[in-house]
Formats: sequence, structure tokens, C-alpha cells
Amino acid sequence: MESPTIVTDAAAGGDRILARDLGRHTGAAVLVRGWVHRHRDLGGVCFVLLRDRSGICQVVFDSAPTDGAGNPVTLESVVAIGGVVAANRKAPGGFEVQARRLEIISAAAPELPLAVNQDPSQLSLDAMLEHRMVSLRNPKTLSIFRLQAAIVHHFAEVLRGEGFTEIKSSKLIGSGTEGGTGLFAVDYFDRTVYLAQSPQLYKQAMVAAGLEQVFEIGMAYRAEKHDTPRHINEYVSLDVEMAFIDSEHDLMDLEQRLLAGMFAGLAEDCAEVLEAWQATLPTAAEVAAIPRITHDEARAAVAEATGRRVYDINPEGERVLCDRAAAEHGIGAVFVYGYPRRKRPFYTYPSDGNRTMSFDLLFRGQEITSGGRRINDYATLVDSMRRFGLDPDAMSDYLSVFRYGCPPHGGFAIGLERLTQTILGLASVKQASLFPRDRKRVRP
Repeated sequence: MESPTIVTDAAAGGDRILARDLGRHTGAAVLVRGWVHRHRDLGGVCFVLLRDRSGICQVVFDSAPTDGAGNPVTLESVVAIGGVVAANRKAPGGFEVQARRLEIISAAAPELPLAVNQDPSQLSLDAMLEHRMVSLRNPKTLSIFRLQAAIVHHFAEVLRGEGFTEIKSSKLIGSGTEGGTGLFAVDYFDRTVYLAQSPQLYKQAMVAAGLEQVFEIGMAYRAEKHDTPRHINEYVSLDVEMAFIDSEHDLMDLEQRLLAGMFAGLAEDCAEVLEAWQATLPTAAEVAAIPRITHDEARAAVAEATGRRVYDINPEGERVLCDRAAAEHGIGAVFVYGYPRRKRPFYTYPSDGNRTMSFDLLFRGQEITSGGRRINDYATLVDSMRRFGLDPDAMSDYLSVFRYGCPPHGGFAIGLERLTQTILGLASVKQASLFPRDRKRVRP
């Protein structure tokens, strides 16, 4: 094999192919571009693993590659390599490139702040977040966001198939639709506004305007001083709202169809990601088997399992309920409905006694969805506001949706990062956020 010609001011030549496509070009001269992921010098030969968006390919040199000044090519340098494709069953994908030309497009500094080419489980979460711009290059870490992109895609596609319309609403609001607590204040010219906790008002407005069925994929903000593996202060909310429902069970029916479609799409599109994380997805039949229990039944089940009196369903209780559902129904998920009014926002539709037409979906030990039917009658909503200690005059924009006629409706929201965390079994939801924001972190 000839020594490769090193060029630093000209392209290596030829049309680029991706790493995954080498097998279609056996014996042909090709050009590959990407990042130097790993190299191994065996004296008479040097193997370089080159990473691009499609995967990793092996490139063979007869000696360790260097730049024009004789300096070794560093890990994470961006290069273009021209060469000939040959079969090699030991190479990733069964093929390799025998190098002929090397172009160093952008040399990386020799000391990386953390190793990109090792399993992220060997790195601390703080180290990964402190050096986020580099840690995202790790293929396994990056695969989290390939799956997350597919979640968003299939969420939207399933709902479009159900006749829903996508909307985009403002994230700057004059007051909160849930009572004004937990809001981030923002200076806005000569007044104070707030970052939206949810698109609740706008979803309901568009239902009342006549779209009937809407969804939104957008940022949401919660000024809550959490410090847990389950919470972040800025997240992506997958929101759904639909008209002409009778109860929360119509929404649970929709979510089961939604999740079945999403999981089927993810299983097809993200098989390699799921395998890398040793993750599995429920089948459509398993999703259809998700049990539904009342809040009172859930409390009783947790009390029986823990031997303690239960006033509310905490994270331990969520795990107990999911474990029981897995044992009895073959899926670690359960709908809990009929929450007390004091546990739900003021706009939640009341049902028997002090209960509401609301629900949560618990999946693999975590709440991933909260939703319910909303109050659509103007006078009832005003009365509910006052019961919750809210001033109807301060929420006139919200109330105008209902003053002029609004159909019975309801909806739910899924946290994208938490759903990603739950599917892949991540230790922290922060791993499922590109640039997570919490009480302490606002960079990079």
C-alpha cells in the first residue's frame, strides 16, 4: 500500500460517501470525511476510525498519519481521506478504506477535556455537562438526540393522522394560567412578563376558535427549585388538546393510540439506538393493555405494598404502581385518574364529590403525562378561580375564551426529555437535554 499524500490546502478529491455506504463501493476510489474518532498504531500499519453522521468506518494507513509538519493527527481533528474500498470482515461494517490522500481540514487541540471515544457511563454527569460542546460528540450520547428527534417526528405524524393541527404559541405571557406561581419573570420594555409554563391558554383558544384538535411542540419553563434526576427548569413539552370529549377516558384512549404509533415508529427508525442503550419498547398490544385505576385505588395499592399510610403518590409510589402493572398486565405503565381537586389546576373539570376528570400516566416508575378534561363553562370557571383564591379580573384574556362559547374539551402534555429518559433508562433527565437548565446551570 502506498503512503498517503498529505494535503493541507486542497480537498482530497472525489465525491464524498458516508461510512455506512462503503460496502456499495468495493474496489472503487472514494472520499470520506469526518472526525478522527480513534487510532491504533501497530508499527507497520495504522488503523484510524473515522466518524461521520452515519457511523464509523475504518481507514488503513501504512504508518501513523501526520500533518504537513510531521505532527501526529490528533483525535477529533476533522479530515478528508481519499482511498480505495476493500473488504475486511474485522472492520466496522465489514469494509475499510485504504488511504491514498489525507487532508486535515481542521486540527483539534491535542488535549481533549474528556474522552469522546469511551462509553459515557465512565464519565460523571457533571463532567459531561461542564464540557457539553465536546461530550455531545460521543456517539452513544449523540444517539440520545437521534431518538429524541424521532420521538418528536412520530408524535406529530400520529396526531396529524388523527386530524390534529400543529400550532405555535408565544412563550412570553402577561400572567400564568395556573395561578402565577413557579414563573420566571422577564423584563419586557417597561413592564414585567413571564416565561410560559405551558401553552394551556393558547391550546384552549384554538380549540374554541374551531380547529377542535391541536398540538404543539415547544419550550416550557418552570421556576421550581428542584434538584432531582427527574426535573429541569426548561424542557420541551409535547402538548395535545381536543374538543367534544366526555371525560378523561377519551384522552387516555387517544394517548394509547398515540404511544402505540410512536413506539412502533421508534422501533423501526431507532433500532440501533435502542440496542446501544439495551432499551426496549412496549408493543401495540402491551400499550392497549395499560390498566386504569382511580387515585384512591392507587393510594390503597401503594399503602398495601409499602405498609405505610399514603396521602399522595410520590416517586416511590409511582415505581410500586408500575411494578404491579408489569406483573399483572405485562407492561410497566398505569393510568391513574380521578385526582382530588386540590391536586389539580383550577380549570380541571370536577366530577363526583371532590374528584376531577384528570389523569396521570406513569411509565416505568415515572410520571410522563398529566392531563384531563377542562372546565368549558364561563360561570363555572369563574367560580373555580375564586375557590382557588384567584382574581378573575386578572385573567380576563383567559376567560374570554369561554365567555363567547367553548366546546367541552381537554388535553395532556408529555415532557420530551423525561420520556426520552424513561425509554432509554437514563440516570438523569439532564442527559436527555442538549443544554440543560437547572437551579445552578445556565451554560453553555
